[in-house]
Amino acid sequence: MLLALTEAERAAARGEVPVGAVIIDPIAQSVVSADGNRVVERHDPTAHAELIAIQAACRVVGSERLNDLDIYVTLEPCPMCAQAISLARLRRLYFGAADVKGGGVEHGPRIFAQPTCRHVPEVYGGIDETRASALLRDFFRDRR
Repeated sequence: MLLALTEAERAAARGEVPVGAVIIDPIAQSVVSADGNRVVERHDPTAHAELIAIQAACRVVGSERLNDLDIYVTLEPCPMCAQAISLARLRRLYFGAADVKGGGVEHGPRIFAQPTCRHVPEVYGGIDETRASALLRDFFRDRR
């Protein structure tokens, strides 16, 4: 989660909402991909940290399936990102801060609980939640 938080800090420094994502190979204990939000930079509403990290990991692995890999995200994934996590068949999702308004895992549409969801990763929320929440709170406070 520390690397995901670092990616979130880098995103904030670029003027992006501070969300970072890291995909790891738990067996090799290595980072496969890591990035932060790039919505503003790319003028792309889909350039969320999770999607960028998933795309990069797929290129590294050479497959659209990331079966044995885990993703760490500083914020509960939105519905779009939760669906991408499912489609990529990521093994586990670890996230920091809950997202009551925009989340898609424990809040909102709860993508993984839907009968149409084909793959449900193991989910662990609240990982370093205090620091992840502080990054978001400070970012938006400074914007006001």
